[in-house]
Amino acid sequence: MKNIQDLRKDYTLASLTSETIDKDAIKQFKVWFQEALDAKVEEPNAMILSTIKKNGMPSARVVLIKGIQEDGFEFFTNYQSNKAKEIADNAKASLLFFWPALERQIRIEGTVEKCSSKRSDEYFESRPEGSKLGAWSSPQSQIIESRALLENMVEETNKKFKEQEINRPYFWGGYLVKPTSIEFWQGRASRLHDRLLYTKEQEKWKIERLAP
Repeated sequence: MKNIQDLRKDYTLASLTSETIDKDAIKQFKVWFQEALDAKVEEPNAMILSTIKKNGMPSARVVLIKGIQEDGFEFFTNYQSNKAKEIADNAKASLLFFWPALERQIRIEGTVEKCSSKRSDEYFESRPEGSKLGAWSSPQSQIIESRALLENMVEETNKKFKEQEINRPYFWGGYLVKPTSIEFWQGRASRLHDRLLYTKEQEKWKIERLAP
């Protein structure tokens, strides 16, 4: 195996300056997200969500962003999952997007609140049938005996909803991460990366450059 310390890549695709970015952090996020879509980045909506356990230990996992609102970023999950319990105890989280094809990452920190029931219903209705059945069937984050048990639960749920609409479970819905800071990172040569940090101050964004 190649020595891990010798693995490296020089980043040379683009640069990032305060003169060329939008003054609004979420609008700038939309610009970069659209560029990721245009570049056909694989799963550009995948993000690492980090929360904090009761014992102070960070906990991270990959989830999918499902909406960009004027005041934040949406994702959906089981309200009885580990991440939901951690958010209930500490309503703060961070998000991380990494698009190596564009040599970019975006770091987001902020507070978390539940989406409205109406918004959760709207998104649930848009999901494929299999995903709807999965939301009802899986006791997310709980220990289960086997894969077969999970598949049996899905089968039973499918029978239950065979001739009726699959409505949203009461224990499932959305969260909105409202950012207090967003950092845009553009890889540059010799590890002299561009880092621009937006910090929310009342209703405006302050922009500062960080050393790489």
